Amino acid sequence: MNAGGLAELYVAEGGRLRRLVRRIVGSAEAAEDLVHDAFVKLGNRPLGPDDVGLLVRTAQNAARDARRADRVRSAYVEQMTPEQLGAGSPAPDAVAAGRQELADLLAALQKLPARTRQVFLMSKLDEMTYPQIARRLGISLSTVEKEMVSALEVCRLWRKRRA
Repeated sequence: MNAGGLAELYVAEGGRLRRLVRRIVGSAEAAEDLVHDAFVKLGNRPLGPDDVGLLVRTAQNAARDARRADRVRSAYVEQMTPEQLGAGSPAPDAVAAGRQELADLLAALQKLPARTRQVFLMSKLDEMTYPQIARRLGISLSTVEKEMVSALEVCRLWRKRRA
């Protein structure tokens, strides 16, 4: 399905998906974002009218993940002491140190082979599952697992050097 077909599917199913997701997350704004994200996530593959079920499942999963994340954040905030809650923004030197640490990690990741780096970023940033990565890159699941082991080893060594 081309971009026009995707837009048609969004018009046809967007309202129903937003209502469905809103029942899960309880917020119209969050539902709008999650439905949009579901379309974006599936927009890289051809979608047709027969794929409505996949779209519904993707939106429901995104809503459940968001609800779960909200519960985790709430539980974390409830554990915090008043001093921690009122701590305000971090000191400038802590911000600078954090930026330097991030730059060092990114430099370490740039040294990875291109496919290893791509697999790692798809897993950690795009939150794709190993089977999704394997399909997207046209490689075996075993290869995805090996690439992740390599990338995680680089991260482990980087963290060890930082300590």
